[in-house]
Amino acid sequence: MNRKKKHQEHVNHERWLVSYADFITLLFAFFVVLFASSQADKKKQSQLSSAMQSAFSPLGVFEAHSKTPPLVPGGAATNVAPVSLPVPTEHSETMEDIEKRLSEMLARQVASGGIPPGSVTMQMTAEGLVISLHEAGFFASGSAEVRAASIPMLTSLAATLPNAPLRIEGHTDNVPIHTLQYATNWELSTARATAIARLLLVGGHIDPENVAAAGYAEYHPVASNTTEAGRAQNRRVDIILLRHPPPSR
Repeated sequence: MNRKKKHQEHVNHERWLVSYADFITLLFAFFVVLFASSQADKKKQSQLSSAMQSAFSPLGVFEAHSKTPPLVPGGAATNVAPVSLPVPTEHSETMEDIEKRLSEMLARQVASGGIPPGSVTMQMTAEGLVISLHEAGFFASGSAEVRAASIPMLTSLAATLPNAPLRIEGHTDNVPIHTLQYATNWELSTARATAIARLLLVGGHIDPENVAAAGYAEYHPVASNTTEAGRAQNRRVDIILLRHPPPSR
């Protein structure tokens, strides 16, 4: 029987090209995905920049001709305008403006006979505006009860003062006092300060948290206690409109 000779199989030495082509294709697809992702990030970054531009342009943070703010970490912004925080209208007045308004109000009160001339004086100090209510116009000797005739003036004062930190101080002369109601000048000066504070709070718009009252007796004189005129100046209640709020506790 004749047997056919088996043909020798042909070995293909180029089959590796198929695997290589598959690898190149996958690698190309991988870089396409990376490129597409980077383009999407740039689009998101552009959208974020536009949103920030719209949000901050009314405040003047970025210049009008700048399309996008610097978003790269460490990137320096050029010609950035400083943002001015709004100042509360309540405190936009200067001490001088307030002093002028109070002077006009006091002049009207004196002209109408509400308070005697010279019963209220004012002076500007480093601490603030000091409004001194002298005893003759507001209290009877040795008493902390406010005269009824001066209450309208105090009501006008409460309406004129800004809602800002106040310290109300009671002061006396060095003449000792000892009554059933007030054992010393400490009690009298403190009672007068709190009486004025209460009227200012009732008649105005001042926040009680902005008010402090204290009595100093005869130990903070503004004149000599050796004369009657000097003692009259020392018997007073000072309302101090503070330039700076006291430190919070």
